[in-house]
Amino acid sequence: MSAALKTALPAGDYISLMLFYQAYAETIDNGDLSDWPALFTQDCIYKIQSRENFDRKLPLATMSFESQGMLKDRVYCIRETLYYEAYLQRHVVAAPLVTGVDGDIVQAHASYAVFRTKPDDVTHVYNVGRYEDILTKSPEARHGWLLKSRICVFDSDLILNSMIYPI
Repeated sequence: MSAALKTALPAGDYISLMLFYQAYAETIDNGDLSDWPALFTQDCIYKIQSRENFDRKLPLATMSFESQGMLKDRVYCIRETLYYEAYLQRHVVAAPLVTGVDGDIVQAHASYAVFRTKPDDVTHVYNVGRYEDILTKSPEARHGWLLKSRICVFDSDLILNSMIYPI
């Protein structure tokens, strides 16, 4: 992105961006993770990283994937090889704040909260933070956007038990 960034999108593009953020959350919340990798470009970056490490520019991340193929591998692991107690996730995602526009590339961030519910248990706040995103317009994609990079920056240094599903 260039030094002098635009931060305004045409209204239609911003609405489609907001719909993309909601579609992302719904894709994970509905449990059909096979659609999740298709929300990213082939050469994407997806990380889940503590705020401390992100702010200090430290590389350690709880999860780190560098291609759509790696995301597909994660989905396969969740479905076929990992042993874990089933639970449901529910995302609440704020409207994205656009921080840069350079042609078809958009930088944005949005706050999120993820709640987790296990069978026969109360719902817990599971993970809270923000998405730091780089997206590209893609007319053939759902809602017209794909993620080139998503870094899920979680506020706490601790994670409740294990992290199975994407954030």
